[in-house]
Amino acid sequence: MNKKFVIAGFTVLVLFACMSATCNVSLSGAKIPIDVKTITINYFPNQAALVAPVLSQTFTELLKDKFLRESDLTLTDNGGDWEISGAVVRYESTPISPTGNETTALNRLSITIKVDFISRKNEAENWNQTFMRFEDFESSKTLSQVEGELLPKLSDQIADDIYQKLTQNW
Repeated sequence: MNKKFVIAGFTVLVLFACMSATCNVSLSGAKIPIDVKTITINYFPNQAALVAPVLSQTFTELLKDKFLRESDLTLTDNGGDWEISGAVVRYESTPISPTGNETTALNRLSITIKVDFISRKNEAENWNQTFMRFEDFESSKTLSQVEGELLPKLSDQIADDIYQKLTQNW
């Protein structure tokens, strides 16, 4: 036998053994335990003092879409191997860049979402965390003028943060 074929065969065998020994499935950088097949993502009600009527629905759907697009997990209404729930706990617009005329040049829209994660496969992995994102906008615009653009953007960023936390901790 040719020495190159022996080395190549051995390399393939070692790689196969290493891949078989792992307990994770990796899709585009995501690491999800092999025994996790389903996920339940509950509706995130808006419990903030200021309520954006579409925020809860927008965020919940973006989070579901994220997991459907970027993992092999199956979305289920209840009893998933993983379960995500929580609430919008802060939604506010605050002035951040004062000018000399007792006005501001910029305002900041901030969204904070509390997340509770339950793993039905391993209770030691359960956690609670808040995720916050913000975006600045010109004070010449009202909150209602920028919400349509900023709500999906901030919601998507928070959905990314949650996805990363779940799929990169393994």
